[in-house]
Amino acid sequence: MKKTAPAPRTPEETLSLPVGGSHDGRTRVSVARLLLEQGPIAAVAVADALGLSPAAVRRHLDALVADGEAHTRDAPRLGHRGRGRPAKLYLLTESGRARFGHAYDDLAISALRFLAETGGDDAVRAFAERRMATLVDRHRVAVTSPATPDARAQALAVALTREGYAASTRSVGTGEQLCQHHCPVAHVAAEFPQLCEVETAAFAALLGTHVQRLATIANGDAACTTHVPLARPGSTEHPVPHGGKSL
Repeated sequence: MKKTAPAPRTPEETLSLPVGGSHDGRTRVSVARLLLEQGPIAAVAVADALGLSPAAVRRHLDALVADGEAHTRDAPRLGHRGRGRPAKLYLLTESGRARFGHAYDDLAISALRFLAETGGDDAVRAFAERRMATLVDRHRVAVTSPATPDARAQALAVALTREGYAASTRSVGTGEQLCQHHCPVAHVAAEFPQLCEVETAAFAALLGTHVQRLATIANGDAACTTHVPLARPGSTEHPVPHGGKSL
């Protein structure tokens, strides 16, 4: 008799769900997703974002921590603060991130190891470039149409979010920071940094400016952060080279 493989489990099915019904389950998934997209984040900020009481949010956060799907770090002290424990910030562990999509990591790593053994580093890089070119082609027009690097960075964040990277941008003094709060290939990129290197080069080509990668999930950071500099005052904005077609 032929066996049918079970369907892939959704985050709601695989996250540590409380006994007591699907409503609690959906809430816990919402809490976990917020940690994924905005972590490190304080419990009170989670409560405000989801419209829940701090007590209810802490119950879900404590359960995620107890099950190894989230952990805490101390919030940085800003200015003078009184005595007492520093506030806690919550973020997902690798186990928690895995609930949102690492199903084929082992297969991918094995395949790339074989490729590296048989074709060397150049073969791995060629694969990474082909993979990124496929992603870029789906969003090239939308990302390259805006006239300035910051507007293109915002369009790129939208495109990356559609590809499962939970991306956002924020303005800083010298430009825009593009933050990817999730990376579907983080475990693979930890062993094969060519994936991150090629991705950074693709961002620079699409945005029409030099970019600097500041942090990556593959290296253990909370998010992949890329700095996109603004044009210098008085300078003429250069168009995207070849329409971003370097990849």
